[in-house]
Amino acid sequence: MNIELTLHETRVIGCLIEKEITTPEQYPLSLNALTNACNQRSNRDPVLDLDEATVQQVVDGLVKKFFVNEHGGFGSRVPKFQHRFCNTNYGTLKFTPQELGIVCELFLRGPQTPGELRSHTARLCRFGDVTEVEAVLDQLVRREDGPYVQRLAREPGKRESRYAHLFSGELPDDPAGAEEAATPGSAAGGRIGQLEQRVAALEAEVTALRQLVEDLTAP
Repeated sequence: MNIELTLHETRVIGCLIEKEITTPEQYPLSLNALTNACNQRSNRDPVLDLDEATVQQVVDGLVKKFFVNEHGGFGSRVPKFQHRFCNTNYGTLKFTPQELGIVCELFLRGPQTPGELRSHTARLCRFGDVTEVEAVLDQLVRREDGPYVQRLAREPGKRESRYAHLFSGELPDDPAGAEEAATPGSAAGGRIGQLEQRVAALEAEVTALRQLVEDLTAP
């Protein structure tokens, strides 16, 4: 894979993919709508504060890379933009709905555990359980035209490893691509890890609900 995107580029593409799926009646996006989507306070990590000139500059660069194009329809008074990143007639990069949901959320929120991804992708695609998420992540790791994601070292006190996308270049070698040795060494540590996982899952569900409300109330 020879695609290498900046943080701002993955944010723009991720927002266009997200809005295409969640609010198709408002897609393609105007520059103002795209800027607002990039700067959302929820479902974004890191939170950005981009102005329209910066977003336009990013879009112009993505147009030159053939990942975004300007969509002008009859009666349209402002330019609107749509992605050509994947699943279009303009390129060979194709993802299943579940693969696309994971890639989109990794673009929008950075590295996440399978449990977090299951919650955060609820508006984009459907997973029956965390095992399905792990299976799709494994597909993205092993795809012949990839890999597109990489498993990170498991953090101390965490029960799940996080996964990161590889569209911004290769990550440093991770000797814990298998399991890390640093795990909670006692029953108390195990209980803390379980509580942290439950809190993370609840926070993800609240974020998904908040974003759903924002999408439903958007002008």
